[in-house]
Amino acid sequence: MSHILIESIEAVIVDLPTIRPHKLAMHTLQKQTLVIIRVRCADGIEGIGESTTIGGLAYGNESPESIKTNIECHLAPLLIGQDASNINAAMLRLDKAAKGNTFAKSGLESALLDAQGKRLGLPVSELLGGRVRDSLEVAWTLASGDTAKDIAEAEQMLDIRRHRIFKLKIGANEVSADLKHVIAIKKALGERASVRVDVNQYWDESQAIRACQVLGDNGIDLIEQPISRINRAGQVRLNQRSPAPIMADESIESVADAFSLAADGAASIFALKIGKNGGPRAVLRTAQIAEAAGIALYGGTMLEGAIGTLASAHAFITLSRLTWGTELFGPLLLTEEIVTEAPVYRDFQLEVPRSPGLGLTLDEERLAFFRRT
Repeated sequence: MSHILIESIEAVIVDLPTIRPHKLAMHTLQKQTLVIIRVRCADGIEGIGESTTIGGLAYGNESPESIKTNIECHLAPLLIGQDASNINAAMLRLDKAAKGNTFAKSGLESALLDAQGKRLGLPVSELLGGRVRDSLEVAWTLASGDTAKDIAEAEQMLDIRRHRIFKLKIGANEVSADLKHVIAIKKALGERASVRVDVNQYWDESQAIRACQVLGDNGIDLIEQPISRINRAGQVRLNQRSPAPIMADESIESVADAFSLAADGAASIFALKIGKNGGPRAVLRTAQIAEAAGIALYGGTMLEGAIGTLASAHAFITLSRLTWGTELFGPLLLTEEIVTEAPVYRDFQLEVPRSPGLGLTLDEERLAFFRRT
């Protein structure tokens, strides 16, 4: 088979409104910014990908603007003229020439996978080894900061059968206030729902020792990244002491981080994020490390839109065990779509299409409307 060359790569910044302000410990989201990547190939096929970060540079080293610039100036020139159907060679070429930039690389890898899936008439999940399920349980983040509002929102989600796993963003307030908030919500929901917390590294070890004990004793199922990713020894100690399992999230900025955390015993659950690892194929390498080390898995999100969410989902449905479900609710936070058909959420699950590629088509008019000029 002759090579099908990559002809052009475009990165488009899109600003989409959200249903409500979304409070994280380090940032409040008023809108979500996506970088949409379009890879056009010599056979006329276009692959689409997405690189999405949270809160400018408050969360990590890449921003939408840096992603667009680095793709256009550094990464695209390495790929143009290369074989579009050899994704492995293309990504190895990028990794050799460019350090980090995992979010930019993830969008490019997703777009190459989408194009290859369309070319072969296969869903991306089948290019990644084959799906073992058709849908994924999806958690919802309660992030209003108001206890009564959060309980009402959770009750509504249970009623419409959209979510029964709830994650609370805490850490920005005084520890005792946060604990009171979380315990009240768990008490109200009882056994009908799983309640989890994400501290986004906001506690120090001395605060976390007691707080993790209280949370575990009050039926909280999981504690995500309670302390700084840099305090590895503290993470190990906390993982040994906490009655509720500790999940690593910000600690994993690469596949190598995943190995090092597993070797140290710093967490019993890993959050998988395609953006942090460098793409759907890359995130499965982290999953393999976790599985080999007996670490449980959770499908994480950077609050991507439809494209990034389904790129993640196609990878996650190939995993034999996702003990803790996923939080692929990004599209549900947006009031607008830039694809012709929005992802389908029903009966607590996100359904993953079986159509070729990611199973999505861009809505050119809406993309043009929300495109940042």
